Amino acid sequence: MHAPYQRTLRAHGKINLLLRILAREEGGFHGIETVFQRIALHDLMHVSVIEKGRSLECDGPAMPVEGLGPPEHNLAWRAAEAYTAASGWDTGWHIEIEKNIPVGGGLGGGSADAAGVLRAMEAMSPKPVGLPALLELAGTLGADVPFFVCDTSFALAWSRGNRLLQLTALPQMAVTLVTFDAGVSTAAAYTAFANARHDSREGVGATWYPASMTASWESLSAFAVNDFERVVPLFHGGVAKVLPALRKEVSRIRAVGAPAIGLMSGSGASCFLLHPPELPTRLESDYGTVVRTTTT
Repeated sequence: MHAPYQRTLRAHGKINLLLRILAREEGGFHGIETVFQRIALHDLMHVSVIEKGRSLECDGPAMPVEGLGPPEHNLAWRAAEAYTAASGWDTGWHIEIEKNIPVGGGLGGGSADAAGVLRAMEAMSPKPVGLPALLELAGTLGADVPFFVCDTSFALAWSRGNRLLQLTALPQMAVTLVTFDAGVSTAAAYTAFANARHDSREGVGATWYPASMTASWESLSAFAVNDFERVVPLFHGGVAKVLPALRKEVSRIRAVGAPAIGLMSGSGASCFLLHPPELPTRLESDYGTVVRTTTT
């Protein structure tokens, strides 16, 4: 290799329009049922393949003051390691990420970056592993990563997120995000939910969804729910404060006959209001940082 290969790409975030938590599996992971929607907000990535050395640099407006910790703990780094190991490609790399997606906000920024690395290295590899193997690798990195690897905008996912059904995209909608300086640990959110379920002796049953659920924003809004909202507001004051405001906005928009969905995304802490572009929202910045974006 006489010169570095490089790919520049956008790693888009996502929101969860439906998120149900299923039983804990023998390996300790919980199964999920979710509807992913890609949003325009994105990190910008440069992935270079070099002869020797491995490095990762992150900066950008969404970088936490305390940083992201050791590079080798970053999901993008782990994705590069997983790909080179699986493909038998003995190479070095340099990854640069401009962080625009809030960290620990349930918007899939880390997962999108990891998927970006997998897709970039697959494009540059002398021996590509193919999409099935790429999805298998993605599934080992996190429940959101396979969705981002598929590079689709709208999908139903279940199990550990590695089973995906691509859906026909719906008309573009505005998305008003409310984000916070303090994120939520996904592991902590799952633990809190599991404990709450155990204390209430609640069973885990299958859910029936009609085929028409994802045919329109109106039909999807009837099923929109996030199981994590049962526990995250108990230890995140920002989420506890903004969710009632979202509910009011949803009611106001639906009262004029328009569809709207207001939920926390993923395991939190970011919350969102999905609404028609022509209907501005009344959410104020005193709830958190307000970010305007769209579906893609």
